[in-house]
Amino acid sequence: MYMMTTTNETAQMVQNYDLEGAHSTLSRGGLLLFPTDTLWSIGCDATNPGAIDKLLQVKPSKASTPLEILVDSVQMLKQYVDHLHPRIETLLYYHVRPLTVVCKKARNLPSNLLPPDGRVAIRMVQDDFCRELIQSFGAPLVATYATLNEQYFPSTFGGVSSEVIQAVDYVALHRRTEKTPGEPSVIVSLSEKDELIFLRE
Repeated sequence: MYMMTTTNETAQMVQNYDLEGAHSTLSRGGLLLFPTDTLWSIGCDATNPGAIDKLLQVKPSKASTPLEILVDSVQMLKQYVDHLHPRIETLLYYHVRPLTVVCKKARNLPSNLLPPDGRVAIRMVQDDFCRELIQSFGAPLVATYATLNEQYFPSTFGGVSSEVIQAVDYVALHRRTEKTPGEPSVIVSLSEKDELIFLRE
């Protein structure tokens, strides 16, 4: 007997398929092109040095487009920094817009992911697809904006160049047709006096 599939069921099937494809790519040390809660990004397993090398070959890290660690929760974030200040933790729970936190000292991450000063930018994702992917994968992702032009932000899938698409191993289906542009996250760090400093608002 033929059974009709509802729109919600179809969307769920597509998302499950998409998560499986993305998860498989990450497990193989591949590169993923996907939308985050901010912009379209290129990402990989943040705990795999070989995958990070591959990412850096496509997109070397620069001050204008730094690598970011994406986590699904404050609990996961705490696994990768020496200390999370209570002010930062409170801000993570209550900040409405996507928030990237610059932490002074990271841990449990490959050396080729970290700059000489040991500082690391970490964001707790708000996008459901990203959160589910990180949860199912069981490890953070490292991501950088999906552009080779330092002056351009890929706010929709249509803004991602064919050169970037050809450089990755899997392109997520999630939000490909979305026209609402994303925007970069707010960036915050702590001063030496433990005062909040907003580097980008």
